[in-house]
Amino acid sequence: MPEIVSNRAVEQAAIEYVIAREREEGRLARDTRGTGAAADVDSPPRTIEVKAYGRSARGTDLWLEVRQIEEARRNPDFYIYVVENVRQGSPELFTLKVLGGQRLVHLIQRAKEQRYYTVPWPVADYDAG
Repeated sequence: MPEIVSNRAVEQAAIEYVIAREREEGRLARDTRGTGAAADVDSPPRTIEVKAYGRSARGTDLWLEVRQIEEARRNPDFYIYVVENVRQGSPELFTLKVLGGQRLVHLIQRAKEQRYYTVPWPVADYDAG
């Protein structure tokens, strides 16, 4: 299986993996990115935010949007699925960490709000100087 190169492709592979796993569990999962939903996957009764990592997420912080924190605080069926080892390309070698219930409540209680801006830096501008 070829290595997955772009971040977008890593995310797409992780979403497809989560949807397949949810369907194996008998849930009707669907991709909700781009719909204004609070998370990436709707898999009733679960609302799932997918965090995709090319390699390991061990020791990293989870970056969540304000609406995701709010959803996690109000919705007991909100989950974070961390899909790791995606970049190597073979779903059989992906690892999945499921954060939900009291474990997620405990983690969310320790969340630290940060405010920042991202400034787009197009390749053409990068190459120009």
